[in-house]
Amino acid sequence: MNRVVVTGMGAICPLGNDWSVVEKKIREKKNGIRIIPEWDAINGLLTRLAAPVDFEIPEHYSRKKTRGMARVALMATRVSELALLDAGLLDDPEIQNGSMGVAYGSSSGGTEATGKMVGIRTNNSLKGISSTTYIEMMSHTNAVNVSLFFGMKGRIIPTSTACTSGSLGIGYAYEAIKCGHQSMMVAGGSEELDVTEAAVFDVMFATSTKNDKPESTPSPFDKDRDGLVVGEGACTLILEDLEHAKLRGAKIYAEIVGFGTNSDGVHLTNPCHETMKIAMELSLKNANLKPEDINYVNAHATGTTLGDIAESTATNNLFGKNVYINSMKSYVGHTLGASGSLEAWFSINMMNNNWYAPTLNLKNVDRRCLDLNYIIGNGVELDLEFVMSNNFAFGGINTSLIFKRWN
Repeated sequence: MNRVVVTGMGAICPLGNDWSVVEKKIREKKNGIRIIPEWDAINGLLTRLAAPVDFEIPEHYSRKKTRGMARVALMATRVSELALLDAGLLDDPEIQNGSMGVAYGSSSGGTEATGKMVGIRTNNSLKGISSTTYIEMMSHTNAVNVSLFFGMKGRIIPTSTACTSGSLGIGYAYEAIKCGHQSMMVAGGSEELDVTEAAVFDVMFATSTKNDKPESTPSPFDKDRDGLVVGEGACTLILEDLEHAKLRGAKIYAEIVGFGTNSDGVHLTNPCHETMKIAMELSLKNANLKPEDINYVNAHATGTTLGDIAESTATNNLFGKNVYINSMKSYVGHTLGASGSLEAWFSINMMNNNWYAPTLNLKNVDRRCLDLNYIIGNGVELDLEFVMSNNFAFGGINTSLIFKRWN
């Protein structure tokens, strides 16, 4: 089995597009939550909060290359370009000879294109439909468009599994390299902000309605939390076979040593702490580690009651009460298909900086959440060899990734 390392990273998130900028805002305890006035026009919608990103199509992206791209795929492509540049691979001909594949996901494709397709039924008309509308809306639009833009001819692994789309992309890319199917992989997830994604949770009364205080929400694990806030963004990790990376003298950010995934098989939307725990155990087994080897967990923790309680229960039952834990969604909201890859990015950067951010707006831990070392205040300085990043999605899809510091 091959060892797999991270040699490039690129991200777009509600706090910025560069780690130094993002970390500064995190240390200043600023979040990216904003009031969205346009949502006042949506009858029945309770929330007015979201976490948008600042993104413009780069000038060197030609119309010919982007004509089948919605915003979600444009962001995926741009962060992949940044990650390839970071890895020193952007102009390397090897990425086009079949050695590099793509494992990428999102909760859905382009939302505007999807709306146009729905119009066929509601308006009995094909008005607004073009030859690229389906390409923009299809669930595998990210993986395909990234591959086409850079001329990659390796395997395509689309992951459209809601909140685990990004983490599954990383996990499946890791397995493809570990098993020798590819030397390199582009891996991650992307999501574009749309009111329909807020509505998904709004009708479940799962969104935050602190509409006049965007800085005060979401509040994962807190007894006074009132729900999640949807966000958008994208993140790509370049994964590479260790020996291949060494031969070309690549910079290495971290090694992926563990990946576990399973399904609850119980309920479509209610999480199950027993199978969450098993997913983490599978990741530990894959990494040949014991629970005591993990001292920090980057939680999925969206700020919903059922999710926070189930996740804290699973984590406590496996690691005990002393493991450190935080939720980066308190800063950037729930970026859905991008969350798994963005949180991997956060985890790797925090591990390499020996500093782990506090969960924003966590003041009083809900008594129904089991005892853990919830990071609050000004964060905590820790010198750790391993970090775990977990994500859990509708449909009962659970993922757990373990990254190892590269010395």
